[in-house]
Amino acid sequence: MTEDQQAKRRVTPIRKSANGEAPDEIKRAHELARRETEALLCQAAPALMRKAIDRALDGDAAASRLCLERILPASKERSVRFDMPKVESASDAAKLMGAILDAVAAGAVTPAEASEIARLVETYVKTLEAAEVEQRLTALEQRSSAAARSARRF
Repeated sequence: MTEDQQAKRRVTPIRKSANGEAPDEIKRAHELARRETEALLCQAAPALMRKAIDRALDGDAAASRLCLERILPASKERSVRFDMPKVESASDAAKLMGAILDAVAAGAVTPAEASEIARLVETYVKTLEAAEVEQRLTALEQRSSAAARSARRF
């Protein structure tokens, strides 16, 4: 066996944990390296951006694209517009859900967008319902304490 082969045999392979993940020491080392790299980039960021801007102003298309992407990043979602009734109570939500369905049928919003809007409506309705329950509970507690006070007088 050659010296090189013997050296390779002496190296202990990194053993993964039972779930197949790298050991914590490796994770910590990667995190430390990431933090150090991030710190270096933060120090150099002003100079790097100045250089990119200068190159963009000199006509470099790639530098221009980089600068524009930082100024106005591409939106992952589009804003949607449709006639939406005002929702002030849980019963108004039914009208709003009808408007959402109409918007899907008209092609103003996609079914996925409608689903997201419906989730917002659902959350809003739950909030309204929770506020209503709180008001009713407060009113009951006030009536109960008033009744208890009047019962003590007799």
